[in-house]
Amino acid sequence: MNRFLKTIGEMRLYLILWFTQMLSGLGSAMTAFALVVWSYSFEGSALKTALLMVCSYTPYVLFSVFAGAISDKWNKKRILLASDTLSAITTVIVLVLIRTDQLRLYHLYILNAVSGLMNTIQQPASEVVTTLILPKKHYQRVGSLRYLSSSLSSILTPILAAAVMGLFGVEWVIAFDLATFVIAFFVLLFFIDVPEESGKETKKESFFESAKTGLDFLKREKGVFALMLFLAAINFVASMYNAAFPAMVLSKAGETEMGAVNAVVGVTTLLGSIMASFMKAPKSRVKAIWLCLMASMCTENLFLALGRNVYVWSIGAFLGWIMIPLMNANLDAIMRLKIPKEIQGRVFAARNSFQFFTIPLGYLLGGALVDHVFEPFMAAFGHNRVLQTLFMSGKGSGAKLFFFVLWLTGIFVCLAFRKNRHILKLEQEK
Repeated sequence: MNRFLKTIGEMRLYLILWFTQMLSGLGSAMTAFALVVWSYSFEGSALKTALLMVCSYTPYVLFSVFAGAISDKWNKKRILLASDTLSAITTVIVLVLIRTDQLRLYHLYILNAVSGLMNTIQQPASEVVTTLILPKKHYQRVGSLRYLSSSLSSILTPILAAAVMGLFGVEWVIAFDLATFVIAFFVLLFFIDVPEESGKETKKESFFESAKTGLDFLKREKGVFALMLFLAAINFVASMYNAAFPAMVLSKAGETEMGAVNAVVGVTTLLGSIMASFMKAPKSRVKAIWLCLMASMCTENLFLALGRNVYVWSIGAFLGWIMIPLMNANLDAIMRLKIPKEIQGRVFAARNSFQFFTIPLGYLLGGALVDHVFEPFMAAFGHNRVLQTLFMSGKGSGAKLFFFVLWLTGIFVCLAFRKNRHILKLEQEK
């Protein structure tokens, strides 16, 4: 008990920040869930719905390197406060458009892009703030706590969003989102003291020179860069899955079943986060990352492809997500230990460009393939006995065939990076 209380005391600032940001994230996730349901019911297209996420992630690809330069040159706390405020303004605009019955899908594309840009600027600053207010020995707990908040959000988002939408309408979902923003904003403003970086560079750098610093680090550290490319390939597969998932479940079942599978993902990541929080550091973090991702790629997509009901899909979700928090905890620890504090903002931002550039591509390609390749293919050939037995028939069967292809693709990606010499040497370098 004394050891537990000591740990809580050492992590006090971070835990306060983590909890309030988790609350704000729940509000944002509820708004996103409500708007995805609205857009799919409005258009009925996997591609057009997936474009919402494309608009959110594209700023990561285009501006992440420069966001890192901003993070390392400017006050981190002010960056967090300013970016949160501008994101909240976009939410207010959505609320006004809904209240005046003028909201259209292209409005959401534009506002998601603006909100995505703010998140791009905020993310590297948030990473550095975490490093500054948290003792080094607790770095592994950061990844598991983040997945804990993510899993709680996954559990509560569909339940709360559906309940509030059903009782009061979308406007009250957005109002809850804004209320959580206010709480997180004032806690950060008045209660979180962010220290200055020790050993911070005094050399004056231009904006582009600062951005180049992150790229130069990745050029030197081939192990870190190769690991980022591995995660980029995994993100490509995962984002295609995310684009196809609503189309398959809403076609074959409904909103309740989609919410149920999402809730299982949340419960599973919660359990995985708790498990990761209490596990000791493995002998090889790199091997742990690979094994966790291989386990995930071998299971969920196959269960979604061949399963015929929400129970089988939920089992697949459990098997696919149970090891992901452990993977993330070890990945986060490697990055924080390998990258010097004084340039973490720039390097984390460069990481975003390389590790996440595949996400908008995956959403775009996944939605297009479901709408224009796999669904038409199953409409034309779905009467084939083998295809019908494996993937069913009718709308949504093309998405199920697509999940089978993603299952094979995910396994191939993991095997392709298994023997990468730069990744294998990563932990040997001091």
